[in-house]
Parts: sequence; structure tokens; C-alpha cells
Amino acid sequence: MSHFPYLQRLRPAGVRSVRLTTGLVLFTYVGTHLLNHSLGNISLAWLERGLLVQKFIWQGWLGTAVLYSALVTHFFLGLWALYERRSLHWTPGEVAQLVLGLCIPPLLANHVANTRIAFAAFDLNKGYAQLLYSFWIASPFFGRVQLMLLVVAWLHGCYGLWFWLRLKPWFGAWRSVLLSVAVLLPVLALLGFLQGGREVIALAQDPVWRAAATRPAIIGTDLQNLWLAELRNDFLLFDGGALLLVLAARLVRMVRERRVGRLCIMYPDGRKVFAPLGFSVLEASRMAGVPHASTCGGRARCTLCRVRVLSAVPLPAPAEAERRVLERLGADSQTVRLACQLRPTHALSVWPLVPPAASTAFLQRRQRDVMSQERFAAFMFVDMRDSTKLAAAQLPFDSIFMVSRFLSAVCAAVVQAGGLPNQFLGDAVLAIFGLHSEPAVACRQALSAVPLVAANIDELNAALKQELQTPIRFGIGLHCGRAVMGEIGFREHVTFTAIGDPLNVASRLEQLTKEIACEAIVSEQVFQHAGVSAAGLPQLAARLRGRDDPVPVRVLSKAAEMPRA
Repeated sequence: MSHFPYLQRLRPAGVRSVRLTTGLVLFTYVGTHLLNHSLGNISLAWLERGLLVQKFIWQGWLGTAVLYSALVTHFFLGLWALYERRSLHWTPGEVAQLVLGLCIPPLLANHVANTRIAFAAFDLNKGYAQLLYSFWIASPFFGRVQLMLLVVAWLHGCYGLWFWLRLKPWFGAWRSVLLSVAVLLPVLALLGFLQGGREVIALAQDPVWRAAATRPAIIGTDLQNLWLAELRNDFLLFDGGALLLVLAARLVRMVRERRVGRLCIMYPDGRKVFAPLGFSVLEASRMAGVPHASTCGGRARCTLCRVRVLSAVPLPAPAEAERRVLERLGADSQTVRLACQLRPTHALSVWPLVPPAASTAFLQRRQRDVMSQERFAAFMFVDMRDSTKLAAAQLPFDSIFMVSRFLSAVCAAVVQAGGLPNQFLGDAVLAIFGLHSEPAVACRQALSAVPLVAANIDELNAALKQELQTPIRFGIGLHCGRAVMGEIGFREHVTFTAIGDPLNVASRLEQLTKEIACEAIVSEQVFQHAGVSAAGLPQLAARLRGRDDPVPVRVLSKAAEMPRA
């Protein structure tokens, strides 16, 4: 970004990965603390035993280095994220995560000063007895602060995990389990904190125990505690000053960007948004109230905000995170970009590729196969013959039942062969083969589905023999070729489908089966790609509506006669 080279240098591709990694370290630390607190439901002695394990993990040189490196890094990366994000139009979850994160440093200051720094500076090795005595008897205010810290830090970490995991394909199946753990662990920890406090209050009634537990060699002298309190206050001032500095930097940046200039972003409905240079397309949309699909908070994870750039203007090269996503989607970075990552330097026109009012279920799907792309596939149309005549002889609900059984039989055969039932058009179904396979495999799968459909319909006719005056008949049209596959629809009413000439040919072939009274017509092209011989099957040069050249096809009077693929 030529106007802001210093921002480009401060935006490394892995900054979000570093923030995630450090957050996971801190979340693990908080989680082990909560587990330790839960031991208070047994006894104070178990709390102390658990603390020994805690100290072994986190107070060794390796644990200390990892923990404090993660703490400092996460703190500054959090401030940087607050500065970097230009739009303040956050979702409720993002606001909650932000507020909780900003609350952690001031809540943490007293605990760090009186435990880790006290140990490092004065060798004051406090245990749960001393901490609980301080929180429940000597300084109840800081006891409440400690409880708030536990809840706030845990909730902040849970929000972070949720933003990270909710796009994972397995998250839906494990969501209830993870939610149960997220609720149960802090509840047990708070109950353990309460039970430990009650035990310490009872023990403190004994002057001998109280004198031994609160001797200066363990809890520190007045001068040492005064120094720790001043250090805590200095950190609070530093935290507040850092936050004010970030807000001031945002203000300075806003003034600078207004002076440098603005650019125009145009949308398909003719709307124009004038945004300061440095804004991303997604931030411009949010600033102007333009609906724009996005669910990962601008982290280049969900791919829902992607847009097609319609203007022939130079675009900034995608950063590493965006580049990986575009490669996974098979998109050209000069025409398709993530709106949350694209910070244009020239006026441009964009076309959002995902409906902004899509349902939550659609937003959480994996997007690998949703991206519009042209690819080879085999297309099969299967239609139920004389369905109107069958319906006339049945009650309305019986007619629906009959058609449903027919479609179920066809789809079962398609799925068994490796295809995807894609569209249902009354009593007809479109199946696609080759979404995840090579052309030869796709065509072989489609050919193998033809006799499977015939077998399933024969079984259905046998099962419904008493209800049917005439057996159910069907027609199959099968062709292959390259077609554009992607999502079409309106708002939340969106479906994945294919568009192109091969589908039209397959549909015309299925209609042709009615004219020549056969069950299936398959184009020669399918046999050629599949490497299957069609010798012995009647050949026909089919002239189809809308096409000048005839299509070489093979005719099957009975679909079960299909050669083995």
C-alpha cells in the first residue's frame, strides 16, 4: 500500500497466527488454574498439592519464558489489533471479546505483583493458604477482583476459541461438549475457591495457625508489600496510558487519512461509498451500512466477504494469509479478492459473491466447493414417466408419497455410484458426477449409476405392485462436459448448482427418450471419457433443439443393458 508503507511493514502475514498461539498458551494457563481451584472442593491440602504441579509447569525456566513471552506478546498484539481495525461496527461477540480483553490487565495487575513478582524479587513463596487468607480476610476487595479475573479471562479465551473453531467442519458435532466444559470448569473452580476460603477462615480462628501462615518470611514485610503495591499501580498507569495512546493514534491516523484523500468503491446496486485510503473494502461496506457477508471478523478465514473486482485497476498484492485462501479457492487474485484484506489505492467497482443475508448455517459451511468455477463433470437427468396419469388415479397425499419413493430410489442409486443428487424438478432429478474426481472416473460413475437406477425402480415397482395399475417408468439422459458450478439464488434461498451446455444436452436427451420409447440415451462422449466400449448399443445422431450439429448418442431400450463401467 503505497500511501502507508509503514502500515504494510507492521502487518506481517503471521500476526494473527502469533496472536492465536499466544492466546492458546494463556488459555491453557487459565485452564490449569481453574482445574487447580476445582481441587478446593476436596480440601485445602489438595489445593496445595495441585499448586506444586502448577509451579512445576509454569515456574520452571521454560514455563516462565513461554508464559511471560505469550503474555507480553498477546497484550501488545491486542493493542495493535485495536489500532489496526478501522471500522468500529463490531458484532456483539467481538465487542464482548474486546471489552473482556481490555479488563484483564487491570484485574491481573495485583495478582501478578503479589505472586510471581513477589517470588522473583523477594523469594516470597506464597501458597493457597496465604492467598485465600488475603482474599477472604485481609483484603476482601482483591478477593472479588480475583474472582472477576477468573471469569473474565476464561470468557475472553472462550470467545477467542469460538471465533477460531466455529468455521471448522467438525465444530458443530462437538459444540455441545465444548460448551459444557466451558461452563462446568469455571463453576467448579469458583466452588473450589469458595470451599477453600471457608476452610481458611475456620483455620484462621487458631492464632498459632494464623501466625505461622502470615509470617513476614512468606507474605512479605510492610516495605516489600508497599513496593509491590507501587509496582502494581505503575502497571495500571502503563496499561491505561497504552490504551489512551492507541486511541490517540487512531485519531491521528483518521485525520491523516482524511487529508491524504478518499477513494470511491462502487457496488452492483449503483451505491457509491467514499472511504479513506487505507480502509479495506469490508470496512468501507460496514462504515456505509452496506450489507456484506462476513463471519470471521476480518481474519481471512471464512472467505464469505470475497468480491469480484470489476474495475481494471492495479490492486495491492495479497498478503500471505489471503494468498493461501485464494489458492485454496482456485481464484485469480486480480479478479477475486477477500474484502476484509483488500485495501485498494484506486477507485474500483466490486461485486460481492456471497449473499449478505445468508443464513447462519450457510455462513458456517466450508467454502471450498461454493466458489464458482468451471470444471468437467457428467450430468444425468432422470424423469418419472406419466406422473400426471399416475397422480390422477391416486389421492393427493398418495401422489406425493409415490413421487417421493421414486426420487429416493433414483438418489440412492446416484449416491451408491458416487454422484450427487443436485436438483429436484417436480418428479425429475439432476445428478452430478465428478465434483471430486477426474473426468474418466466421473463418466464411469455416471455409467454405473444407470443400471442401478433401473434396479431400484424395479424393486420399487415390486413393492408397490398392489397400489399401482401400471409400473413406474422413467427416462434417463446422460452427457458430460465443462460447466460452471457455483451458488445461485436470493438472500438465504441459495443453492449449489451447475450451468452450461452439457446440462442442456442431458436434459434434451432425457426428453428424447419419450419420443423413441427407450429408458436411457447416453452421449458417445461419456463412453469415450470413461474408456468403456459401447459396441452393440444402437447408435443415433440426435438432433436436439437449440443445437445445429447432431449429437452422437447410444440408445438403451432397457437401462439395465448398460455395459459394465
